[in-house]
Amino acid sequence: MAFSVVMPALEMAQETGKLVAWRKSEGDSVTKGEPLLEIETDKAVLEVESPADGVLAGLKAKAGDVVPVGNIIAWIVRPGEAPPSEVVLSGVPVVGKNETTRAAALVIAAPAAAGMQISPKARRLAKENGVDITSLQGSGAGGEILASDVLAAAESRSASSSPAPLSAPKNVETPSSIGRLMAERTTQSWTTVPHFFVVREVDAGALNEARERMGSAIQQSRGIKLTHTDFLVALVARVLAKHPRINASWNDGVIRLNQQVNVGVAVAVDDGVVATVIHNADQTELGEIAVQRRDLTERARASRLRPSDIAGATFTISNLGMYQVDAFSAIISPPQAAILAVGSITDRVVPIGGRAAIRPMMTLTLSCDHRVVDGARAAVFLNEVAESVREPEKWLR
Repeated sequence: MAFSVVMPALEMAQETGKLVAWRKSEGDSVTKGEPLLEIETDKAVLEVESPADGVLAGLKAKAGDVVPVGNIIAWIVRPGEAPPSEVVLSGVPVVGKNETTRAAALVIAAPAAAGMQISPKARRLAKENGVDITSLQGSGAGGEILASDVLAAAESRSASSSPAPLSAPKNVETPSSIGRLMAERTTQSWTTVPHFFVVREVDAGALNEARERMGSAIQQSRGIKLTHTDFLVALVARVLAKHPRINASWNDGVIRLNQQVNVGVAVAVDDGVVATVIHNADQTELGEIAVQRRDLTERARASRLRPSDIAGATFTISNLGMYQVDAFSAIISPPQAAILAVGSITDRVVPIGGRAAIRPMMTLTLSCDHRVVDGARAAVFLNEVAESVREPEKWLR
């Protein structure tokens, strides 16, 4: 039996993926789970694993190709087996063995053949930018017009209508595709999601002490140094398990209460920021969270992430404390309902028992989607996060 290798989709708005490199050549034996190829998506450069044991055959894309999500780009077959043949109908590739499948493809493809093929996102962008779609030549499968085609046309029109500069600018940096798409997503989030913010200062003295006490044992057993981020992932995840509306998502006018607590951790990479995901973090012990966080960070910075490494987050933590940032507000990653921004731990003068004292303080800023979370829910959640920071070992028992 042949297994298809397809361009994966990691988010609803993703239309294409760029094939960066094949890790195997046609005719090579492959094992299920081993790295097969590298792709660049809207989020990061990822490793895609082989879906089965067998022989890599029928490669349909090469390094540098941009492929619509869901398209078959290769097959995994048994030794001596030929990859399935395909029939292309109006740009729609269909495995050509089952007549029912072919007939269904004809029904699906006919409307596209009668009119213009254009993705919903591209149609929206064309309307927003005043681009005439009838003048475009699509770069997608079967000539489908993609969002990138519309944006290129808009940029070209803007450049042609502007007066030529006296000299070429020397201080202009062209963002990578990941950087450009990240800018698009954050702009969309900021302009379409009704953000509001709640802020708490919390004494991090107990957190520092717990890191010292527990860190040496974990370093000996796991070979890793605990970070404040590790503690925050573990603590926030356990608080999230008690607050399903904070661990929720907004999807097409419906609030989805997520069954798992999957905490995303923002990681700085060369092209921007990627949120790696620690799945079931509320049920994962602190040492294992530290190991996963380190491995994910290393893979992110080496462009070796797997699709599962960045998929499925229900909440995100962005910690800039290591950069000596006192406090900041983070932009939500839809469809998540909230994100926690963490500042540095610094000594500050605070009142304790009516007297001034110097304590290591940390500022937490919770950004919330007001469609999902109201102010009271956000305040109660943040108060419990602050409580967990003040008594970390109690929450981690």
